Amino acid sequence: MVPVSSSLKSVNFFLYKKQHSLTLIDAGFDNEDCWNALQTALTAHDLSLNDITQILLTHHHVDHIGLVNRILSEHPVPVYAHPLSVPRLKRDDDFMAMRVEFFAKLYQEMGCGEQGEKQTAYLQQALEKNRTEKMDGEIRTVKGNQLLDFDVLYVPGHAPDQIAFYQKDCQWLFGGDLLLEHISSNALVEPDLEGHRMMTLYEHYQSLKRVLGVNADVIFPGHGMLIENHKALIQKRLDGIGRKADKFLALIEFGSTTAAAVAKTYYKETYIKQFSLVMSEVIGHLDYLELQGKVQKEMVSGVWYYSA
Repeated sequence: MVPVSSSLKSVNFFLYKKQHSLTLIDAGFDNEDCWNALQTALTAHDLSLNDITQILLTHHHVDHIGLVNRILSEHPVPVYAHPLSVPRLKRDDDFMAMRVEFFAKLYQEMGCGEQGEKQTAYLQQALEKNRTEKMDGEIRTVKGNQLLDFDVLYVPGHAPDQIAFYQKDCQWLFGGDLLLEHISSNALVEPDLEGHRMMTLYEHYQSLKRVLGVNADVIFPGHGMLIENHKALIQKRLDGIGRKADKFLALIEFGSTTAAAVAKTYYKETYIKQFSLVMSEVIGHLDYLELQGKVQKEMVSGVWYYSA
C-alpha cells in the first residue's frame, strides 16, 4: 500500500508467492514512491525483481499499470490482461481517436455544451501528449476463467476490461477497483471496441452481485484497506446505487431533464472541477433508471431529454 494524498487513500499492488512462482498483481503509478515500495517489499522477503515470474493486471488504468514498463526494461516477464485492455495499453491510434470522437458525441447528446467541448479538447491534447506512453512488450490476453493459480472473474463496470483474481485455496480475491472499503468505486463511461457506449454502472452493479456469491475471506482492493466482510459492503454499495438513482429521478421530476442539468443541479461546482467523473456518475444512474423503466428519453435537436 502506497499512501496518496487523495480520496483514494493509497495505491495498492500485491506480490503473491507460491513455490517457485512470484506474481505481481497490478503495478501502481510510474513514480518513485511505488518503485521504492516494490523494492522494499521484495527485499523484506529476501526476493528481488528477478524473482517476479509474471504480472497480472486487473485493468488498464494508469494507477494500476505504472511500473510495468520499468520492470520489463530490467526483467522481461509475461504480462497478462483482459483482451479489452490491449488497445488501451498499446494506445492503438485508431481506437484512441475513436474514443475522443465518442466522448465529443456523448457530451453533446447529454447537453453539456461548452464544458463538454472543453473536455473533448483536453482528451485530444492528452491523446497527442501521451501517444508514446504505450506499454512495451507482449500482452498475453486472459480469455478463460482460469489463469495460473487463480480463477478469473470478469467484473466490468469501473473499467470495461476489469478482471479479478480469486485464489480459492486461500479464499483471497484480488479485486482491482470493483470494491473499495472507504468510497464507492466510479463506473466510468467508456466505448466498446466498436465505439458503442457501454452501460457501465449497470455492469458494475451486476459485477458486485456476482461477487456476492464468492466465498472470500479477504478482498485485496486497488485502494484503501483490505476488506474482510465483503458481502455486507457490497450490499451497502448496491443500496447506495438505488438511493442515488432515486435522487436523480426526483431532479428529473422537478425539471432537470438533461444529464448535464441533473449533474449541475446535484453536484454544483463539482460539475466543473470533476466533469468527467460527474458525468459518468449521472449517465450511469440514468441508464439504471431507464433499464428499470423509471425514466424514458427522447432526442430533441441532438440532445437526449429525460422524463419520468
